[in-house]
Amino acid sequence: MLGSPLDASVAPTLSSRAWMDASLLPEARARLLVEAMTEDERIGLLHSLMAVPLAKGYAIPEGAVPGSGYVPPIPRLGFPGLFETDASLGVANMADARPGDVATAAPSGLCVASTWDPALASAVGAMIGDEAARKGFNVLLGPGANLTRDPRCGRNFEYLGEDPLLTGVLAGAAIRGVQQEGVVACLKHFILNDQETGRHVVNAVIDDGALRESDLLAFQIAIELGAPGSVMSGYNRINGHYACAHEPLLNGVLKGDWAFPGWVMSDWGALSGVEAANAGCDQQSGAQLDHAIWFADPLKAAVKAGGVSASRVQDMCQRILRSLFAVGVFDRPSRAGEPIDFDAHERLAQTVAEDGAVLLRNEGGLLPLPDAIGTILVVGGLADLGVISGAGSSQVTPRGGFAAVQSLGGEGDLSVWMSEHYHPASPLKAIRKRAANASVRFANGRYVSEAVAMAAKADVAIVFATQWMGEGFDAPDLTLPNGQDALIAAVAAANPRTIVVLETGGPVLMPWLQDVAAVLQAWYPGSAGGEAIAALLFGDVTPGGRLPMTFPASEAQLPRPSIAGAGQRWATPRGPAVDVAQQPSFDAPHPEGADVGYRWHARTGAAPLFPFGFGLSYTDFRYANLQVAGGATLTVSFEVTNVGDRPGADTPQVYLIGRAGQPLLRLVGWEKVALAPSQSARVTVRVDQRLLADFDSSARAWSVAAGRYEIAVGACATDVALTGGADIEAALLAP
Repeated sequence: MLGSPLDASVAPTLSSRAWMDASLLPEARARLLVEAMTEDERIGLLHSLMAVPLAKGYAIPEGAVPGSGYVPPIPRLGFPGLFETDASLGVANMADARPGDVATAAPSGLCVASTWDPALASAVGAMIGDEAARKGFNVLLGPGANLTRDPRCGRNFEYLGEDPLLTGVLAGAAIRGVQQEGVVACLKHFILNDQETGRHVVNAVIDDGALRESDLLAFQIAIELGAPGSVMSGYNRINGHYACAHEPLLNGVLKGDWAFPGWVMSDWGALSGVEAANAGCDQQSGAQLDHAIWFADPLKAAVKAGGVSASRVQDMCQRILRSLFAVGVFDRPSRAGEPIDFDAHERLAQTVAEDGAVLLRNEGGLLPLPDAIGTILVVGGLADLGVISGAGSSQVTPRGGFAAVQSLGGEGDLSVWMSEHYHPASPLKAIRKRAANASVRFANGRYVSEAVAMAAKADVAIVFATQWMGEGFDAPDLTLPNGQDALIAAVAAANPRTIVVLETGGPVLMPWLQDVAAVLQAWYPGSAGGEAIAALLFGDVTPGGRLPMTFPASEAQLPRPSIAGAGQRWATPRGPAVDVAQQPSFDAPHPEGADVGYRWHARTGAAPLFPFGFGLSYTDFRYANLQVAGGATLTVSFEVTNVGDRPGADTPQVYLIGRAGQPLLRLVGWEKVALAPSQSARVTVRVDQRLLADFDSSARAWSVAAGRYEIAVGACATDVALTGGADIEAALLAP
C-alpha cells in the first residue's frame, strides 16, 4: 500500500481540507493532500488520457475538455483535475475536437525570439494563458526551448533560436506570462529534441559538458527565471538513454543539481515502461498512445513487487500537486466560459509580428514605400487570402476560421498534419487598405510568365514566398519549395524594385538575393500578420527585429550537411500494438557540441548568408563610451544613440570574443532600446558567470578560469563596433 490513505467513502468536510489553506506553502499543501489520497487516487494522478479523437478508438474521456490531456477531478478532495492543451503559439484545437472553437494565433516562436524582448514574450504567454483559462484548461504544453541546431528541423518555428541565453531568457519570460494567469506552463522538450526525422528512435550523441553549456543551459535559465510547474521530456534518446527514462538527466541534473520541484511529464506516446518512474518521470502523458498505460496497473504491481517504492509514488504525486498549488490552480475561481477579448489579443499579435519581422536587405532605401506610389504588384504566397502557419500540435484555429487549407498529400501516422493552413490576415487586403490611392494588382504566381509581364509594368513588385514546416517532418533542404526561387528571380529580372516577403519556418537560401531590392523576413506572423507586414512596408512602424538564428549560405556549412536518418522511412511508434523500446535506433552525432549556430560558423570560419543577431532598420544607431569592469564577472556599459531621422528600436549585443588569450564567440548579454532621433541611452549588462565558464564534467561544476576576458559590442555576431576587456577571478560554480 502507498502509505495509509483515508477511506475513499469518507468525504472530508471543507473545514478538514487542510490543504486548502492558502497561507501554507505549496509543498506543505501538496503533502497534506497526498496523505489524504487513496492508492487508486494517487495512481490516477500519474497518467493522463489524450482527449482528442485523432484515430478510431481514441474516444474523448467523459468529463474532459477536448484537448491534449486529461486527469479526472477528485470531488471529495477538491482536486480540480488536469485539463491540458497545446501549445506555445496559441490554444490549439486539434482535429476540431471542440467544434467551432477558435483562438488567437501568436506569431511563431522564432518571430517572438526576433523581438529579443522579454516583456513581449511574457505578454504573449499571458495572452495564451488567459485564453487557455477561459476555455477551461489549467495546463499549457509550452513553451518550447530546444535550441535550433539544424535549420531544417520541422519544429524550429515553435522554438526560440540557437543561443542558450536568448532562448532561456525568453522562455522564462513566456512561462511567467502563462502562469500569472493561473495556468501551469510545461517547458519542453527535455532535452536535445532537435530533429523530427526519426524523432521516436534517434539517439542524439553529444559530450556531457557541451550539453550543459548549450541546450541544458537554456532550460536551466528558463527554469530559474520562469519557475514552470512542469517539464516535458522528449521522444529521442540522449547518449543511448530515452529522454523519458534518462536517470542522469532527470534525477541527476533537473531534480538534483537544479532542485526542480515540479513534475516531469512524458511526451505523448514516448514512454517505454514503468522503469521510467525510477528514472525521474512523474507522469505518463496521452497514455493511450503507449504500448501500455504503464503508470496505472503496471505501476501498482511494481510497487507491490518492490520495484518502485511507495515513497517514489508519493513524490510523483507531490510534485504535480505542488505545482498546481504554486500556480494557483486550486485557489482561483474557474474562468471557463468567460469571453475572450480577441480584438486586444490580435493587437498584441500584430505588435509582436511587427517587432519580430527582420529587415534583411534594403538596397537604395526602397523601403519604406512612399504614400505616393502609383502601381504595386503583389505576387504569390496566397497573399490574397492570408498568411501561412506551421503545422502540428501547435496549429491554432483562428477567429473566422482558416482562409485556406491546402493538402500536401502524404501517408502515415502524421499525414493528418500534411496540410498548409492560412490565417485570414491577407497582406494583399492590408496593402490595398494602406495604399488606398495606388493601383494594387495581384498575380498568384502559378504562371511565371504572367507575373513577369505584370511586374514589368509596376512601380514596385512584392513577392510573397512561403515555406511550410510542421511537426513530424524535417525539410530536405533550405530551398523555397514549389519553384518559388525561380519565380522570385524572374520577377526581379523584370523589375529591379522587387521586394521579397518571406513567411518561413526558419532560414532559407536566397540565390536571388543580389537581384532584389529588399527582403523582409516575416516568419509565421499569426492572426494579424497581413496588417503587420503592410505597416512595416509603408513605414508605419520601423523594423526592429534581429535574427535569433544564423542563416547559412549552404547546407555544406552545417555540422550535419545531411540530417541524420534522412532518406529512410522511420515508423512513428504509437498505440498498444507497438513497443517503442523495441524500435531500431540510429545515432545523430553532434560534432558542434556547444558551438551551435553562430558559434559553429565562428569555429569553422564559414561566412553565413546572414549572421545571428542581424537586422536592418529605417534609422541608424551608434555605440560609444564603452566601460568594462571585471572581478567576479564582467559588467559592460556603453551608450547607444539614434543618429538617424526616424524613431526606432535597436538591440545592441555583447559578445565574449576572447578568454585568457583564446578566441571564442558567445552572446553574454543585450538590451533592446527604443530611441527617438538624436536620443541616447546607456546600456549596462552584467554577465552571468556561467557564460564565462566551461562546464567541468569531472568536477560537476562550472569552471571560470582567471585571466583577461575580451568583449565586443555590436549589432550582430559578426559586427564589432566597440571592444574592451577586464580581468576575471577564477571560480568554481555550482551546477
